[in-house]
Amino acid sequence: MNLRQYRKSLLGIGGWLIFVSAGAQQTYWMPGDAVNHTLRRIEILSGSTSGNPVFTKCWPSPRTAEWIKPIPNASAADRWNWEAIRAGQLSISEIPADSTSVIPVSRPRNWGPFFKRAANFYDVHVPDFDLIVNPVLGIGRSIEPGGESRLFQNTRGVVVDGRIAGKIGFHSYLTENQERLQLYAQQWERTRMALPNQGFYKSFKGSGYDFFDARGYITFPATKYVEVAFGYDRHFIGNGHRSLFLSDWGNSAMFLRLNTRIWKFNYRNLFLELDQADNRSSDRLLAKKYAAMHHLDLQVNRWLQLGLFEGVIFSRPNGIDLSYLNPIIFYRSIEHQHGSRDNAVAGLDWKIKPFKLAQFYGQFLLDEFYLSELRAGNQWWANKWGYQAGLHYMNVGGVQNLDLQLEYNRVRPFTYSHRDSITNYTHYNQPLAHPLGANFSEFIGIVRCQPLPRMRMEAKVVSYRQGRDSTARSFGSNIFLPYNPPFRVGDYGYAVGSGRDTRVLLANLFVSYEWIRNLFVEAQAGYRRERSLTKPLSDIRTKWYSLGLRWNWMRREIDY
Repeated sequence: MNLRQYRKSLLGIGGWLIFVSAGAQQTYWMPGDAVNHTLRRIEILSGSTSGNPVFTKCWPSPRTAEWIKPIPNASAADRWNWEAIRAGQLSISEIPADSTSVIPVSRPRNWGPFFKRAANFYDVHVPDFDLIVNPVLGIGRSIEPGGESRLFQNTRGVVVDGRIAGKIGFHSYLTENQERLQLYAQQWERTRMALPNQGFYKSFKGSGYDFFDARGYITFPATKYVEVAFGYDRHFIGNGHRSLFLSDWGNSAMFLRLNTRIWKFNYRNLFLELDQADNRSSDRLLAKKYAAMHHLDLQVNRWLQLGLFEGVIFSRPNGIDLSYLNPIIFYRSIEHQHGSRDNAVAGLDWKIKPFKLAQFYGQFLLDEFYLSELRAGNQWWANKWGYQAGLHYMNVGGVQNLDLQLEYNRVRPFTYSHRDSITNYTHYNQPLAHPLGANFSEFIGIVRCQPLPRMRMEAKVVSYRQGRDSTARSFGSNIFLPYNPPFRVGDYGYAVGSGRDTRVLLANLFVSYEWIRNLFVEAQAGYRRERSLTKPLSDIRTKWYSLGLRWNWMRREIDY
């Protein structure tokens, strides 16, 4: 099947599913991660039961409101956040009535269709049609002592959400952007030939960047329990700040997503069209590769939730491999049938809620290993895996809206890489999972505080050690390189940190004030130190201070 036939097949499947959904009940999708922490607070403080499980590992998440209920004895800040979630819904009728919700969603105004609800610029609800239109604005100026030029952010655009006939939902996000990033992010761009979180871009005023960010998708129910989405966007699977399975760090991709939720199960299938690594040296059509992933969540009991993940990256000269479109088969078995030519990974994740204020979470990703080599303890190169362990703790010390997150990530050398430079676990010159690639150990600490309903504060520390590659040898950190010789020299001695021993410490303090709904005035200060303890030695320190204005725009975090 060639690429044109593949796209026709997807459109045909989509049309059939729309036809099947004619009598189904519609739910919607919450795009982005702006409300993720609020939803996590609601989940942890309100509690979940095995009879009504809460599934929040996969983002964007369904706009179903059955579990999004106010926190008992909620603070003023929690009620403010709860109102924001309600106001973001396409219809008030989606939200169940609750006497504890003391702040109204709607506010009386005489501006016609404008600001009917405080969160929305243009808000229309008529029979069989709902529409929300909001402007997008991001303006920021930064000072980086020692940098050659002033840093800036200039984003303008629009975001549109809606539904047709109460069944077909749609989301569109369009922005035009110019920016100049910190020196360490500029170094990332020069090394990777990629801009964090983005795809195609152009140079702007020397060391700046100019790019257009366009994302959008449609959603509809195939049955009462199956949701379908088709479009172009980013995804995230996990409970942490990072994900070892799939993260929203990189560029958007064309996707088809099936989400099945029934009883104690939530099952997500994701099919992606990805771009192979490219040097951007000329204006030409980028070569394609594909990914098929599925994630199964099971609510075991009131305090334990387990998830199984499997994904495969593959490329065919004549299009997609139809065998990977099977939504319920193990991809590893298909990959073996094809002669192990594709890059398959598997994983396990968990979420444990031992008591009301805390939640433990984690992931284990398995790429490849041999038990005999593991027992030998010689650090064989092909024992490739990674794991994550984390904690969410709410209302630390009894202080309302003072929340702590701790997270540790560790990934062995050569994880995510493959025998060629095509089927590695990447998209548009960026990793699909963790931004560091492989061969690292990382600690993250985040303190979030909301002393006033409109004021948010966040302090973050990221510290990691990575064994980076030398000019003549791969030590498994650069997942774009094939793991075969001549890149890899030798079979043993590949421990986490082997290679050019690099230590990085990043600290960031962020304060924002929500002047009106979704319009934030912000300030932040950051510090980063990168040291190489292996020759050639280096010690690079940088700091920056910034002020900004953000309206319906999610703050970019380049925290590596």
